[in-house]
Order: sequence, then structure tokens, then C-alpha cells
Amino acid sequence: MRFLIAGSSGFLGTALRRHLREEGHEVVRLVRGEAHGAGESSWDPYAGELDRDQVERADVVVNLAGRPLLGNPHSAAYRRELRESRVTTTAVLAEAIAAGDRKPAYLAQNGTAFYGDRGAEMLTEEAGTAPGSILTDVTREWQDATLPASEAGARVCILRTGPVLHRSGGAMKPLLLLFRSGLAGRLGGGQQYFPVASLHDWVRATTFLATNETSAGPYNMTAPDPPTNAEFTRALGAALGRPTVIPVPGPLIRLGAGPLAPELLGSLRTVPAKLQAEGFTFRHPGVEAVIRAALEE
Repeated sequence: MRFLIAGSSGFLGTALRRHLREEGHEVVRLVRGEAHGAGESSWDPYAGELDRDQVERADVVVNLAGRPLLGNPHSAAYRRELRESRVTTTAVLAEAIAAGDRKPAYLAQNGTAFYGDRGAEMLTEEAGTAPGSILTDVTREWQDATLPASEAGARVCILRTGPVLHRSGGAMKPLLLLFRSGLAGRLGGGQQYFPVASLHDWVRATTFLATNETSAGPYNMTAPDPPTNAEFTRALGAALGRPTVIPVPGPLIRLGAGPLAPELLGSLRTVPAKLQAEGFTFRHPGVEAVIRAALEE
């Protein structure tokens, strides 16, 4: 199959394109700036510039573009970039798919923040959205930006992704630095659910959705047995042989993280009900297995 991928140079994009090529698929990367060779195509989503022929020729379009979450959450510029880098890129690709005669499948990155803070409620893909952080609002707009493609008849999968863990990048790198210092501990009370997935399973699940012609709609891209923050903290500390006895008080998190504090203190007990119902099997279903896989070379 021929894949057109935006955000291919990031943590998830790099792993996905490597896996796809290993599986024998053709990958064309959407790049900002000059394209080099047949494996790249230039685009400027903020100017609406895109080679629509590349969209027409693709079997699957994947959008993983988006500003990293690390930054100053108190900054208006940060919050604006957080939204625009996700919503604008998604909309440009959705509109290009809708305008073409040939409609490739569209896999659009999104987040588990869509659900808002839900305590211990079990969240399948059928669960609605509730008030949460600024990222909850962004995920709603992010999802709505795919509508031109689905309304035009394209098969669209919304990838509701939580923290994907591997030592090579993403959230795991700063976590490893913190935990190895011996200064890590639970966040707040630690009873909030913290949905995670191994990089290996996320890449396999994304490929499964891309190649399964009946898959459509939102998917929770998280391990079947989500841990609480306290369980995750204990498991990672044990795997590294480091203590995890210094909790971070909730008020301190709210002060430092500001509008993104609900991402750390909110609870999301998401389960990948649709993936499992469609026949996908997780190799790392629980927190210990996810952490072991994340620490592999």
C-alpha cells in the first residue's frame, strides 16, 4: 500500500514509517521545506499548500503532526500553537481528501483527553466527552476537522492516543531522567487512571487500522489494562530499581502546569474496546509489560 504521512519525523511518525517499510509498504513523507527525492513531498498546511496528486495516489493518509506538549502552558502562544498545529493540519488533509475523485483512508491522530476527567468510569469509544483541560477542547476541534473527509465518503479512523512509551523518545525520556534521579513519586493522590501503550503495540495497531478496510471511527490506542498513576509510578520505579517515595502535591502541579494540570491529575480509564472487538491483540496489555517493552533497545 502507498502511505502519505504528515508528522513522519516525530517520535511516533519515525517508528510508524520504519515499520510500514519493513512490512513492504511505500511511504511518502509530507515535509515542511524542500522535498528530497520521491519519498518526500513538500507542504505548507498554514498556507493551504499541498500536492493534491500525492493525496489522490495514496491508499492511506496519516496525520501525526502537532506541536509537542512540552512547553509553557501559561503562554498564549503555546496554547495557540498547540491547537493550530493539530486542527489546521488535520483540516487541510481532510479537505484535500474530500476534493479528490479517489478517496484514500484517513488516519488522524487525536488524544484520550477527548473524554475529560472521568474518575474510575470505564471509557470505551462510545463514551462521550466531558469538561477537562484545554487539550480536551483541542481534541474536539481536532476530531471535527476530519469531517470533510468522512462526509465525502472516505474511511476515517480517529486515533485517541495516550502516552506511548519507549526509551527512544516521547514521554519516556523525561520520565527516565526523573525516575533515575530517585526524586520521582506519584502525582497528587495517585488514584487517577493513566492510560499508556507500548510503542510496539501502537505501531501495530495503527497499521492494523490502516490495512483493515472495515475499521472506521474513533479508537482508543491504549493498553487494555490501564494503571493508576500510583501503579505506574511503582512499576517504573521497580523496573529501574529506584525509589518512588516523594509525591508531588496536587496544588504544586496546578500552580506549575496551569491549564494543563488536568492532564496530570485527571483520570482516564480508557480501554481499546473497538480494536479488540475487531481482532487486534495487544502484546503488552498491562503496565509491567508496557514498561518492559519501553525499556528495550
